[in-house]
Amino acid sequence: MPIPVQPSIDNRPREPRNEGGAATTTEPAAGRTRERPFWSEALDPYAEPRFARSLLDLATSVVPYLALSAAMYWALGVSYLLVLAIAIPAGGFLVRTFILFHDCSHGSFLRSRRANTWLGAVLGLFVYSPFLRWRHDHAIHHATSGDLDRRGGGDVRTLTVAEYNALAPRARLGYRLFRNPLIMFGVGPIVALLIGPRLVARDARPRMRRSVIGTNIALAVCVGALCWLLGWRDFLLIQAPTVMLAGSAGIWLFYVQHQFEDAYWEDTNDWTYADAALRGSSYLKLPKVLQFFSGNIGLHHVHHLNARIPNYNLQRAHDENAIFESVPTLSLRDGLHSVRLKLWDEDSGRLVTFAQARPAPPTGAPTRLADPTSSG
Repeated sequence: MPIPVQPSIDNRPREPRNEGGAATTTEPAAGRTRERPFWSEALDPYAEPRFARSLLDLATSVVPYLALSAAMYWALGVSYLLVLAIAIPAGGFLVRTFILFHDCSHGSFLRSRRANTWLGAVLGLFVYSPFLRWRHDHAIHHATSGDLDRRGGGDVRTLTVAEYNALAPRARLGYRLFRNPLIMFGVGPIVALLIGPRLVARDARPRMRRSVIGTNIALAVCVGALCWLLGWRDFLLIQAPTVMLAGSAGIWLFYVQHQFEDAYWEDTNDWTYADAALRGSSYLKLPKVLQFFSGNIGLHHVHHLNARIPNYNLQRAHDENAIFESVPTLSLRDGLHSVRLKLWDEDSGRLVTFAQARPAPPTGAPTRLADPTSSG
């Protein structure tokens, strides 16, 4: 059932969120009825996980990843160049495995909440992430994406032009380094996958603390067993290139989903959930093979409007509903170019590069004239 095109975007009040990211049920005040968002009825049919289709996802993600990892171990006795070549598709299947982990965090991969939690915890070992803590942090991202006043919860750190210009030189350098592609996509996977998820915040609730500590213990056992069976050197030679490739690709995918020139950022009072989904989440149109490895996550506008839609229904939901016809659409080339964008310009309402953010020279400032005696 196509969604009717609305003249204005929904302005629904924020709903309280539970740890799984789903809206909690609250009773309306006496004499008031609570209206569902205009898109809910049309998108609900797509938010039905199918067990057989989910099993196929596992068979085309985890199974080939494990098979290619075994092939990399065999290739160590042939050539490390062959190992690196196999690491490319292995990294792709690891990204795809992460998408299943991500779907479990939204309760969209299996019908049972408990089944999603258990499967997510197991898949979390493949992607080095504590499931309950990641689910909690990712729910915050969905609830605050595009809100200027609530930045910093599961998003890529983004400053406004005014905030950047007000920084001390050392702080500006730190921000520039953080947004540098070599740091973000080179060092980023190490921090995002291997270091950050191992740390427990001092103010973490007991459940989050147990999630991190339990995952760390399980990973120590699994990694220790593999190092004992294979040797720590061979384990690192196999895992390092795969994790780095998958981590870099994953960070880039997450980056371009909300970091593009005409992105959406608003103050809390003007922010709406639907605008953040339909204007602040990109439709990254990838070649079919890359769309497969990325688990359709490029259809991010659909995912943010209804996070309960499993990855294999996102394309159909997009194709069959008119509301998605005018969402921000990026090509692969556009996504690569968006890495140049660093700051949000509140005056123009778009992301800009550092060069574009430089203040214009004051009126009446002397301009450099060309030397009339110079050639050319």
